[in-house]
Amino acid sequence: MIETYVVQGREMDVFSAAFERTLPVMLTGPTGCGKTTFVQEMADRLGRPCVTVSCHDDLTTADLVGRFLVFGGDVEWHDGPLTGAMRDGAICYLDEVVEARRDTLALLHSVTDQRRTLFVDRRRETVEAAEGFMLVASYNPRGRGAFKELRPSLRQRFVTIPMEYLPPERETELLVARTTVGPASAERLVRLATALRSEAVEAVVDPPSTRSLVLAAELLVAGVDERDAIETAILSPLASDRGVEDALRDLVRAALPDDAVPVSNTG
Repeated sequence: MIETYVVQGREMDVFSAAFERTLPVMLTGPTGCGKTTFVQEMADRLGRPCVTVSCHDDLTTADLVGRFLVFGGDVEWHDGPLTGAMRDGAICYLDEVVEARRDTLALLHSVTDQRRTLFVDRRRETVEAAEGFMLVASYNPRGRGAFKELRPSLRQRFVTIPMEYLPPERETELLVARTTVGPASAERLVRLATALRSEAVEAVVDPPSTRSLVLAAELLVAGVDERDAIETAILSPLASDRGVEDALRDLVRAALPDDAVPVSNTG
């Protein structure tokens, strides 16, 4: 699967300006709209290595900063991804940062202001950001799991770039370019996704991402029946509740024309 970012607006200009002025960046938008691919694209364009951290509620400060480990009877210090990125002048990308523990996020304050430093308590050392270091974070503020929220004291330290799904015609072009699926099939997948991204659906499940459409298109190219491709790559990952699944299938039937392959209730 070829990961190629499709420009949405002025986001590349804003990101580049933030990098030049050593400003941290926060990307917001729905799951699978291209945030991670965008960071990778910008790291390549700026010639910087990128260290990605997938945040979760068990992420500790030691997971980011580093810890002492025992090797062959010797105790050695090993930098965490944030510390290493600051020393090396790399981009450190915190994916779904809202999932991290609040005490872990508190250590970002000195990294995201004019100090650009990180105090490593266990070594009694203050690490200064090397030239080229940039902190980037992302999260989906509209997701059903967004009962967590970032504190304003942290959010306001970042330049925020809102991101959305591509317009239908451009998302169709992306599917064709990335998977070689036929334009008609790509258009049908996008039409389906657009229907499933309505506010009513979003209140019940996280809507299908562009990534899930790519998976469905890949299955179609491999010869999988359209019904099975939609079922396994788009619908089944959205919900496990039978009532919700049936409601989603009703939306599929309404979104696709009468001659479309019907979506079954199997699986």
